[in-house]
Amino acid sequence: MAITAAMVKELRDTTGAGMMDAKKALTETDGDIEAAIDWLRTKGLAKAAKKSGRTAAEGLVAVAVDGNTGVAVEVNSETDFVGKNAEFQQMVRGIADTALKSDDLEGLLAADMGGKTVADTVTDKIATIGENMSVRRMAKLSGDNVVTYVHNAVADGMGKIGVLVATKGGDEGFARMVAMHVAAADPRPQALSENELDPAVVDKEKQVQMDIARESGKPEAVIEKMIVGRMQKFMAEITLLNQKFVVNPDLTVGEAAKEAGAEITGFVRLEVGEGIEKKEENFAEEVAKAAKG
Repeated sequence: MAITAAMVKELRDTTGAGMMDAKKALTETDGDIEAAIDWLRTKGLAKAAKKSGRTAAEGLVAVAVDGNTGVAVEVNSETDFVGKNAEFQQMVRGIADTALKSDDLEGLLAADMGGKTVADTVTDKIATIGENMSVRRMAKLSGDNVVTYVHNAVADGMGKIGVLVATKGGDEGFARMVAMHVAAADPRPQALSENELDPAVVDKEKQVQMDIARESGKPEAVIEKMIVGRMQKFMAEITLLNQKFVVNPDLTVGEAAKEAGAEITGFVRLEVGEGIEKKEENFAEEVAKAAKG
């Protein structure tokens, strides 16, 4: 029996299961909705779906390198405790290794990992560990030399912040110092150089600075000159090559690279939970919620 999009939607609406899980359930049961619901329940997938509304803002970033290509993946969980779970860490390591052979996040979720797709593996782990989880982000980087750095590592190659740095020339020691800089820099670098900055980010900052300057009541001609200086400062703060090198603040990262005979060609920085709005609840609220059922 042909499985239609309408059937998949109906099953998803009924069970809260993911699209791929719903489609698989219908395929396994020849399109029988009731049988598909039972199939999802027996596999623990309906139970996992109930957890999908919970905020997963903890977890781990894992990094891996194969030859001249590196990858960083963020796998989220609800609590920091799960990030210390050996079973969860083993899954995250497998996902990072699989990501080396995947082109993007969509491809990674559909990729085979030990006989199951990555998406199915995560769903199964939700059911066994009992927390919502997701593979949130993946980033790849290629270059002549690619090094990794993990800040606050809880296991080999995984922790709260994962960094990749690609270089041409220089040595691995210098590249690793740059990776440490990328992890520690405040503000964090948003692009390698001015040319790689998102124009929308630049335009937004310029407008903010214009509005601030106009509050001073100065003439427009003076404001324009003020903005030039402020935008130069902004660029220096958020572009990696123009930041003051944490190892030697007397030099920018670009100047330090030149001294080391290296060219930095790219970088990736992923931090667990970055950009996710966490819902904060105090203990009394949690107890009250539990009492209400």
